[in-house]
Amino acid sequence: MDRRFTPDLRLDLVMERVVDVPPEKLWAAWTRPEHVVKWFTPRPWSTVDCEIDLRPGGIFRTVMRSPEGEDHENVGCFLEVVENRRLVFTDALGPGWRPNPEPFMTAVVTFEPHGKGTKYTAIAIHKDEDTRKKHEEMGFHEGWAKALDQLVEYVSSKEPETGLP
Repeated sequence: MDRRFTPDLRLDLVMERVVDVPPEKLWAAWTRPEHVVKWFTPRPWSTVDCEIDLRPGGIFRTVMRSPEGEDHENVGCFLEVVENRRLVFTDALGPGWRPNPEPFMTAVVTFEPHGKGTKYTAIAIHKDEDTRKKHEEMGFHEGWAKALDQLVEYVSSKEPETGLP
């Protein structure tokens, strides 16, 4: 759990797991668009486009495609970037700190060294209990866990063309 942020379980959703992958590989897969599109959205959904400007105020945009072929764009910005350790992004603000009209969540993702692996924590912060409940009912726990499984599978592949550390 992030020591600088204490989740309020009335408003926030938390997923925490230790994985057998070093933080540097997880970081690379989270911060480079060509990797994000390979694992980010739980199957059978897919991520068909991604744009990243990895700095506070920089864009974090994904386009997720449903199994029916509908595209869903998510545009936000990074609030904090600590290499190999912590990403904080939100859809409350767009690139350049511009307010978005319908914010849904802010995410805190941490990569804490744990032996030869990583203690991976994802926290989804919501503005109210109704938004938290909606996200939980959308499948936060199952979806983020499945995405983490896909991330670990992707970065653990022996394929040299991934370019991961």
